Order: sequence, then structure tokens, then C-alpha cells
Amino acid sequence: MLPNGRYDETRGNRASAYQGRYEIRGNHIDYWDDTGFTADGTFIDGVLHHAGMILYRKK
Repeated sequence: MLPNGRYDETRGNRASAYQGRYEIRGNHIDYWDDTGFTADGTFIDGVLHHAGMILYRKK
């Protein structure tokens, strides 16, 4: 997630596999991919839970 409200997601060896915008309200996040795909997730103790995955901040 980028500070300008956009995201750039790498999947496996594919850099920038998904790109789009996001909005965070409280502990909820909504995504709108540039291809039209939508998704959402929830932050629990600072960790993103999304579509059965647990995503940690890149260090």
C-alpha cells in the first residue's frame, strides 16, 4: 500500500501483478483494482486479514 491511496501488489515473480486504489475506514479496507476487481479486508492488531490470507507489513 502506498501513501497516496494506491497499491502495487507483487505475486510470485510478477512485480506489479495487481494495481489499484484503496480506502481504509477504521480497521476495514476496500480495494478497487484497475482491472475492475474489488476486494476488502480487516486489520486485526495491525495485521491485514484478506480472503483467507494473513498479510504482514513489508520490513
